[in-house]
Amino acid sequence: MNRRDFIAIAGSSAAVACLPGNALAQSQGVLLVDILPLSGPLAGIGRLSDLGAKAALAERGGKVNGLTVERMVLDSEANPAKAVRKVIDAMEQRKALIFTGEVISAAALSISKEVAKAGGVYITAVGADEVTGADCNASTFRYSVPTFGAVEQSVRPLAKLLPAAKRWYTITPQVVFGEGMLANAKRVFSELNIEHVGNTYHSLQDREFSGYLTAAAAAKPDVLLLLNYAGQLQASIRQAANFGLTGKTTILATWTTGLHEYHALGADLMEGVYAGAQYWHTLDTPANQKFVRQCKELYNETPDHSMALGYSCAKLMLDGIALAGSTSPTAIAKKLEGYKYAGLTGEEQVRDFDHQVIKNYYLLKGKPKSQMKDKDDFVEVLSGGKSFPDQARSACKMRT
Repeated sequence: MNRRDFIAIAGSSAAVACLPGNALAQSQGVLLVDILPLSGPLAGIGRLSDLGAKAALAERGGKVNGLTVERMVLDSEANPAKAVRKVIDAMEQRKALIFTGEVISAAALSISKEVAKAGGVYITAVGADEVTGADCNASTFRYSVPTFGAVEQSVRPLAKLLPAAKRWYTITPQVVFGEGMLANAKRVFSELNIEHVGNTYHSLQDREFSGYLTAAAAAKPDVLLLLNYAGQLQASIRQAANFGLTGKTTILATWTTGLHEYHALGADLMEGVYAGAQYWHTLDTPANQKFVRQCKELYNETPDHSMALGYSCAKLMLDGIALAGSTSPTAIAKKLEGYKYAGLTGEEQVRDFDHQVIKNYYLLKGKPKSQMKDKDDFVEVLSGGKSFPDQARSACKMRT
């Protein structure tokens, strides 16, 4: 599909989304609602997620099962209460039942409950383990690797690479996602006989981390483990460099937004920094190679983590509709259970008992600027693998 055709599809979706009531869903095809932070502190992530989802729709020519897919985008404003209110309004005013999106775990957990109550279907890519754990339900699916897998595929391989690094300090956002990351990090520390020399919590409103970094530096850790994300992670790395910590201790950023993070910080700041990631654009899979070509054609951009997750959630939902031959949320959910497919990271599969997508998570290391082959060649991909709690260890009781 060329750029002109893509713009026509995207423009049609935006215009029709303004129609009143649920005339759209009833008369013209499928109404797919995507909730994203298009304003506020996470707007950069929202923009990229939006582009990824649009690419998934463009890939099908804007249709599924011969029906036009009309995509309605809601701005969550990075505010969980507003996100949930807008989802409820979409269900009440437009009878919407098919949802994707959200990047804040607390919002996704509340949206999941509302969509389940209404008999809809929802695919998200947030990190909180509760989504496919204690708060799982038959309506909700998660594409993103949980905090369990992110820690297993970043902390554990780095500890193996640096066996002498036995003193680790953590900086953690005091939210559902952060608590999950910290709990899993502590579990791995215990198993590997790593000394956890301290932890500092911060709120989602914090932008100044000098006090937290001072506490970290005083503990003299071998590794500074950053468990925050997005703008707060970037601020932590930037300020750690200003403090001179990057030359004294190893830094691991467990949950990054991939290429978006590297462009925001630059090669000089990210050189030697280890990072966990859901996705990297150089992954050698047919699906990813096709996706990279498509994004460069449509947007003249190399896809990053957020674009890949937005694409994958939308594609998975469209696949579910196609497999079901129906827009019935129950039928879509049933077809997605156990679904195995060629994803961006290779073979991916939706687990039936908790609706978790099983996929790889990666450990990256920042390259020196002198070794970069092009403007996006920031890292060496050191390792990748799949780590998920099995059914016996899962808190999901959807099926027993």
